[in-house]
Amino acid sequence: MRNSLHASASGITNASRGTANAWHFYCALVYVITVLCGKLVVALSAP
Repeated sequence: MRNSLHASASGITNASRGTANAWHFYCALVYVITVLCGKLVVALSAP
């Protein structure tokens, strides 16, 4: 009983770690796209 409880708890931890990594990746991707689009807009608006 104790081992199965520990295994399920570590499974939850691993799942939440994957979710945190995915969230960080998504935020970084949005940030990079925002910066690149901002530079593109500045380049196009410059004479």
